[in-house]
Amino acid sequence: MRRFARVALLCLGCGVCSLLYGFSQLALSLEQEPGGGRERQARDPAAPGARRQASGGRAAAGSVGRGEAGAGRCKNLSVSFWNSYWMLPSDVCGMNCFWEAAFRYDYMETHPSEKMHLAVVACGERLEETVTMLRSAIIFSIKPLQFHIFAEDQLHESFKDILDGFPYEGKVNYTLYPITFPTESAAEWKKLFKPCASQRLFLPLILKNVDSLLYVDTDILFLRPVDDIWSFLGKFNSTQIAAMAPEHEEPRIGWYNRFARHPYYGVTGINSGVMLMNMTRIRRKYFKNDMTPVRLQWGEILMPLLKKYKLNITWGDQDLLNIMFFHNPESLYVFPCQWNYRPDHCIYGSNCKEAEEEGIFILHGNRGVYHDDKQPTFRAVYEAIKNYSFGDDLVHSLLQPLELELRKTMHTYCGKVYKVFIKQLTESIRDLYARKSKGS
Repeated sequence: MRRFARVALLCLGCGVCSLLYGFSQLALSLEQEPGGGRERQARDPAAPGARRQASGGRAAAGSVGRGEAGAGRCKNLSVSFWNSYWMLPSDVCGMNCFWEAAFRYDYMETHPSEKMHLAVVACGERLEETVTMLRSAIIFSIKPLQFHIFAEDQLHESFKDILDGFPYEGKVNYTLYPITFPTESAAEWKKLFKPCASQRLFLPLILKNVDSLLYVDTDILFLRPVDDIWSFLGKFNSTQIAAMAPEHEEPRIGWYNRFARHPYYGVTGINSGVMLMNMTRIRRKYFKNDMTPVRLQWGEILMPLLKKYKLNITWGDQDLLNIMFFHNPESLYVFPCQWNYRPDHCIYGSNCKEAEEEGIFILHGNRGVYHDDKQPTFRAVYEAIKNYSFGDDLVHSLLQPLELELRKTMHTYCGKVYKVFIKQLTESIRDLYARKSKGS
């Protein structure tokens, strides 16, 4: 009995010493981190292949035209994001990395980032469209912005050349990432719906240090500050992990309720072109599903979903999100249609009442309407923001010329309600100048 007590005491002592050592290493590493813990959270690990970017000096990140510090102390630039910490080679990740992984979520909750994180995925000929979206976010937003731009390698230099020339006034940083998917299934994900479209599904797994994120498609235009949609994070209840808008307001023209061959959220499904995410909650959650009675985490459920439904889905990753939230409806916050206003809201007659009352907050030009003459009302807004020069008077250089162009579109259904396209824009410009006046 005495010998057993000695062994138990020795084990207890070793455990306490190990715990104390771990905490000391964590504290030491936080103190040594440049800029402190908050700045570490604002930086995001680069995706697979980022070592190649880092060697290019300014290739990976930018801030007012200057490079931003990159890798963290775990040296995780040299491994794939799809490898867990405990699977890494011994020369890549040691005790510091283990403790950082263990305490990262608690640290982020007690040290929330002051930046708003916005992600976009650009492939093919989406460079101009993406830059125009980023311009619209910069014009009105109040708090600092961190852009996470996932793009094909051949687009990186063009993005850097354009973004480094923007007069950010110190409120915008950006990081460029390559397009990356889990190695064992990369080919399947790449060909799902459109090239690169399913990249958004893996953002919670790639941007491990980002607590919350606003994902938008490249064909999005912000007509009011990003701060306003970011504030929905504070309205989430304890079970909600993401926010999206309905796919349709009018079931008679809805796609999912008429044609879908898979489960979908609500009456008409949801549209993933604007997706606000609490990524800490997403990474932690165990999702109900129709494949197994066992709940699965985000990284575990994606591939099984694709295998089960790949012959039944039409809109790729958006369909998979609809399936997930069909089985977990308590996890979704639904925001009104003026936060994701698309041609379907006006081409058959106006059916977004919130936009009629308050104007459009976020314009979504899907179906390529920014680049053809089918919906000139949408194209007029896109061209106005694309051609606006930072620093010019917003009333004379943006609002007034836009209204003249919108009046020319009144022969279309969307043109008949053209005032909803400039109602909120007018308010945003007025508020911006009011803030500048108070700050001067």
